[in-house]
This record gives sequence, structure tokens and C-alpha cells, in this order.
Amino acid sequence: MSGTSSTSGTSSANERNGFLFCADPLRLSRPDPQFADELATARAAGGRIALLDHDALLAGDAAGAVARVARDSGPYWYRGWMIPSGRYAELEAALAARGCTLLTGAAGYRRAHELPGWYEEFGALTPRSVWCALAPGAPAPTADELAGLAAPLGPGPGIVKDFVKSRKHEWFEACYVPELADREQLASVVGRFVELQDAFLAGGLVLRAFEPFVAGGEARVWWVDGEAVLTTAHPDTPDTPNAPDRDPVRELPSLREAVGRLGLRWVTTDLALREDGVWRVVEVGDGQVSGLPAGAETGELFAALAAAGAR
Repeated sequence: MSGTSSTSGTSSANERNGFLFCADPLRLSRPDPQFADELATARAAGGRIALLDHDALLAGDAAGAVARVARDSGPYWYRGWMIPSGRYAELEAALAARGCTLLTGAAGYRRAHELPGWYEEFGALTPRSVWCALAPGAPAPTADELAGLAAPLGPGPGIVKDFVKSRKHEWFEACYVPELADREQLASVVGRFVELQDAFLAGGLVLRAFEPFVAGGEARVWWVDGEAVLTTAHPDTPDTPNAPDRDPVRELPSLREAVGRLGLRWVTTDLALREDGVWRVVEVGDGQVSGLPAGAETGELFAALAAAGAR
């Protein structure tokens, strides 16, 4: 199914989609303060609002997490903190038991949220990558195993991450490998990354070829049903809160094509300008758990989400 396919039965003004926001963990009848402004924007767009107990969901009580969601209240976009893919599947099942659905199902969430799910569609647009499954808390692969894993990338610098996140704030300690062919160096960085991630390691281990990017040349593009409805700065770059002057969607037509092949309804693409001036996809994410930079104008985004038709 293409992400640019026309929707069937586009919702009328009084049949808008719902939004399931994270509740304030200290007072579950209120939204988490982090998402209060977005909730107000979603409500202004005509979206129905419900609250989720995120802590209960992560603790394995999916039924309790959705206890405040009205039964048979229709389809919802989730909007809140990241959820491990397995817990998201439990959320989908708990909502189904209440006669409700998620507009992004568990399989789609995993595909956008974890690198192995989206890499093939964006392979020509993103740094070369290899990966292996690794359970949280498991020991890091041996130096021999890592050398075999890294071999397809060839010599040169690389990046270590899991299926979802890196530890770029511990750049030289647990993220950047100056030479992937240096077995001792690679094993040291991977070992420290695995140690620091510990129980929060998501999915497995990823090694990526390093590409030099221009400082501050980052953008996050928000896609709804294959259309780019918002471009923002990356929320991790507070010193550059505005989106770049250059338009990655216009300059990189193959980006829209890749999003269409992915076929998912609400995703984000994080892009960075390589030093040679070419836009590169650094990450793809599920839009439901992607961060917005402070002050972003989100009215158009939430209007598109509220009005998105059935698929």
C-alpha cells in the first residue's frame, strides 16, 4: 500500500480522529505538561482527546493504562513518549478490547520506529548500515563477531547505536568508532554502548558508516499519508531552533518516493546536510513518538491528522 494512496471515506468535520496523549504521571486526569500545548492544538483541530497512563503501560498493565479511554470511541493516533515495540502491541490489544483502534498498528509502529524496518526503502539515501539482534542486558558480541558484522561496511569510521537510538552525547566513549577495521577499538566502543544502554537497549546492535555533516544543517520532516505537512528543526539542536532555509523535500525528490514505498501513515524523516551539500536521511521515526522543537507551529500537522481518512 503506497503512502500516497488516496484515502477512502475521508472524515467529516464531526468525525475527526482521536488523539491518545500521555497523562501527567502525578495526576492522571491531566495531560503530561510536555504535551499540553499539542493537546490544545489537536483539540482545536476537532480531534477527540483521551489520556494514557504511560507508566502503567511500561510496567505491563496495558488494560490499566487505557482505563480512561471511552469504550467504542473510535480510532486514535497515539501522541507521547516512546514506547518499546512489544509494549505498543500490548497497547493495541488493550484498546481493541475496549472497541478502539490505533491508526498506526503495532507492525507499522515497529517498522518506522526501528532501523531494520525502514532501512531497505531508504538505503540509497542513508549511511550504509548492518545490524544484529541483541537482547537487553545481554553481553556485547565478541571482537570476532563484531569484525564479521562490520566487514560489509569496509574500512573507515563508523557509528554505534541500537535499533532506535544512539548515545551521541557520549560520542567518543559509546558512539563513534574512528576505524571500524580496528577490532579492539570497535569492541571497546560497542561494549561501552551496550553497558550504558543496559535494560533500555532496543532491538539489537547497529553499525553505520560515518558521514560528515554540516553543523546545524538538520531538519525533521513530518509526513501524513505520504505528504510532507511540516518541516522543523531537530529538537536536539536548541541552538538552531528554526528549520534550515534549504528545503530537503524539494531538493531530494527521492525522499518522497521512499516515504511512499514505506507505506506508513504518520512518520518523520530526520535529515542532515553532508559536507558535500547533499541531504542524507539520518533516521526515520514513527511520528507519534517523534519530538517537536519548542515553539514549532503545529496547527497544520494536527489538522491533517485529525482529518485523515480511514485506510
